[in-house]
Amino acid sequence: MADRPAEAAEQEAQWRTAGDRIQTLLDSCAAGGAVAHERAQQLVREVVGLYGAGLERILALNADPGLAERLATDDLVASLLLVHGLHPHDVRRRVRDALDRVRPYLGSHGGDVDLLGVTDDGVVRLAFTGSCKSCPSSAVTLELAVEDAVRAAAPEVSSIEVVAAEPTTNAGMIPAESLLAHVHSNGASGRTTWHPVPELDDLGPGEIGGFLVAGTTMLACRVGGQTFAYRDRCPVCDDSLAGAVLHESSLRCPRCHTSFDVVHAGARVDDARSHLDPVPLLTRDGVLSVALQAMGVPA
Repeated sequence: MADRPAEAAEQEAQWRTAGDRIQTLLDSCAAGGAVAHERAQQLVREVVGLYGAGLERILALNADPGLAERLATDDLVASLLLVHGLHPHDVRRRVRDALDRVRPYLGSHGGDVDLLGVTDDGVVRLAFTGSCKSCPSSAVTLELAVEDAVRAAAPEVSSIEVVAAEPTTNAGMIPAESLLAHVHSNGASGRTTWHPVPELDDLGPGEIGGFLVAGTTMLACRVGGQTFAYRDRCPVCDDSLAGAVLHESSLRCPRCHTSFDVVHAGARVDDARSHLDPVPLLTRDGVLSVALQAMGVPA
């Protein structure tokens, strides 16, 4: 079972970095002068145009009206359809579908998001609602989840704006200003990288596992059909959670015996002011992946 996720993760890494490799090659051509650089760029444009024309012809010759819809479910093919203006869905539909895919994950951290609109110049306007038990780490988790989903589904989006939600009596409302604080118009904060961890698929319901990913030790557990990940540190005794026991959704530290609700942002069961540090975890291209900050970069 682990071979297929590992293969998918490898393929994901290859095509996600293809654009960077192409740009690096183009930049190296600049060393040969402006003329050489322009010719290299023209070559890339011609090749992209040729493949785009071929893809358009394939769709036109196929009698199945649902072919484009099925192709759009594959991230790689969908990205090519977007490049050539052949994607069957407009930007609003793609953003809405992306938010629907991550909405269950947002709910696990006590939050939700509403799409208010997409402007003609590509600005996505969102309103966040819900409670995350005053957990700033959970707010950042939601930020990364939403940004990743929207950018993947609609790369042409110019920026993401968060507006204040309707007033509520819930004191745990996630402040809009705390969300998407690091999202810039270019869609990259430059601080966080997504890492495929196919081994997470091997966790069974009620199981806990420790993982070392990009120099970060983390703990993951499966509750029902969902997987949750946290940094390996108890906020109460400041020690490792190795050996922790999971009972339903309650994770008990083996040293200080404090219990945390892993389904709701890792909040301490008897005092919501203390919580585990959630690690953003999403299924990307069929592989469970975690988002981690670069080593040495402050949170």
